[in-house]
Amino acid sequence: MPEQEVLMAVERLDKWFPVRKMGRARGYVKAVNDVSLQIRRGETLGIVGESGCGKSVSALAVMRLLAKPAGRIVHGRIRFEGRNLLELDDEAMRQIRGRDISMIFQEPMTSLNPVMTIGRQIAEVLLLHQGMTTKQAHERAIEMLRLVKIPEPEQRVKEYPHQLSGGMRQRAMIAMALSCQPSILIADEPTTAVDVTVQAQVLLLIKELQAELGMSVIFITHDLGVIAEMANDVAVMYLGRIVEIGDRRRIFSAPAQQELAVSIGDGYRQPNYPVKVINQFFQGLKLYQVAEFEVHGTSSRIAAIRLIWPGSPGCTGSWYSYRGVLPYT
Repeated sequence: MPEQEVLMAVERLDKWFPVRKMGRARGYVKAVNDVSLQIRRGETLGIVGESGCGKSVSALAVMRLLAKPAGRIVHGRIRFEGRNLLELDDEAMRQIRGRDISMIFQEPMTSLNPVMTIGRQIAEVLLLHQGMTTKQAHERAIEMLRLVKIPEPEQRVKEYPHQLSGGMRQRAMIAMALSCQPSILIADEPTTAVDVTVQAQVLLLIKELQAELGMSVIFITHDLGVIAEMANDVAVMYLGRIVEIGDRRRIFSAPAQQELAVSIGDGYRQPNYPVKVINQFFQGLKLYQVAEFEVHGTSSRIAAIRLIWPGSPGCTGSWYSYRGVLPYT
């Protein structure tokens, strides 16, 4: 891949947090350890891994949104358009943040200001980075809400976050992040707090806006299905490190890491999962005794199961579809 197509490169980034006891530092937690990534123009990089592996901390380090007393970047470079973001002063970084690199946070209800209207929060970004007048910023906010397919945008700009549904709040966050047409959009688990129908709508919206605006996307999630749908390249994180990185098709067809292989059902298959384990597991979920079950795409970690358990006297029972983590046998 030609070097000029690389928009941003993270090189051997280390982000550590101090462990304190009685007010004194007793060591460090290496939340991000020797992480290197490349984001190419117009493409999507998916970062996947279990909770707590360092995905969000890596994104916040790129945006320089982590408070310095709480943790520090001890090593590495973040090259963006010929500059090392870690060497910029706060004012220069503030000009890049929101204008050239934007971020969608996990939970919009905690990210949006509850005492400011949606329109005012979008307009604030435009006033800061685009030098618009208040009237121009207001009109642009309405245009952005229309772009992300929020109905009646003229009314929604006057409303507060608590007056919107979860899906609308997430769309409002996307509108705010894209208002300055950034080169890179960091989406940190943007569908975690919404149901599966809204999730599909948000993913489709991000793909459509990416194609329309020509931006690059860093998509952070623990959902391999979303990564398979969204990403060109995939980076797998574990315990603060990148343990595998490469083209999406190669990662899913021949994963090198055992944990990833188990997660996508590419190994350790158990077509005859023990009925005793199934019964004990679903009893633990306070379901009735399982009478019959069919297991599809099973591994020792993840399965899609069709169950039937006895109903009340005179009933034949009910079918229940389950997809999730099963206990080890």
